[in-house]
Amino acid sequence: MKTLGIIGGIGPESTIDYYHSIIQVFRTRKPEAGYPPLLINSINLDKLRAFVEAGDFRALVEYLLEELWKLQRAGVDFALVAANTPHLVFDDLQRASPLPLLSIVEATRDAARARGMKRLALFGTRFTMQARFYPDVFSRDGIDVVAPNLPDQDYIHDKYMNELINGVFLPETRAGLLAVVGRLKETSGIDGVILGGTELPLILRESACEGIPFLNTTKIHVEAAVDRMSS
Repeated sequence: MKTLGIIGGIGPESTIDYYHSIIQVFRTRKPEAGYPPLLINSINLDKLRAFVEAGDFRALVEYLLEELWKLQRAGVDFALVAANTPHLVFDDLQRASPLPLLSIVEATRDAARARGMKRLALFGTRFTMQARFYPDVFSRDGIDVVAPNLPDQDYIHDKYMNELINGVFLPETRAGLLAVVGRLKETSGIDGVILGGTELPLILRESACEGIPFLNTTKIHVEAAVDRMSS
């Protein structure tokens, strides 16, 4: 059994969800094995956010590498970053990492491919929605990824950074996010929505909206991690 290391705290609410979900999936699959071996390194969200907002990706990589080395010294076998936005630097991080890393983007791409999806909307922080890391990975399998229009991106980012990441989940915000899904269904011909922020499944707990399925990136990442732990 491999020991998982988690870079968490970005944000705390979704890290708690990761922990609960890993235990649930592991015990469902392997009830005889007890509880899964894992370590969580809860890092400084404000520090990480400052690097991202400044576009200082070199400092972001160095910071994440420092935290990965802590997990390596603690004896874990592989690691994941329990968030989407830090995958802005995943390729550079993976090249320098002392541990094998499990990508949330690649795991989600595999899930979309298995479901035969071809055109997906991407929700997340502005940094995630405007970056290329989701479209580039998905395009290798012929899957298009589209972002909401700029006003809707502003709405999602504002709610994400000022509410969701702080554990605030309001019914009016949920309704607003579902309205964006409805608009994208009409204007972009999507066949799914990537919940590309690990707090989003905490407010959009349904599996679909208006027949458009949601890809819960936390759940997908967790299932891939449990697979790796058992391999």
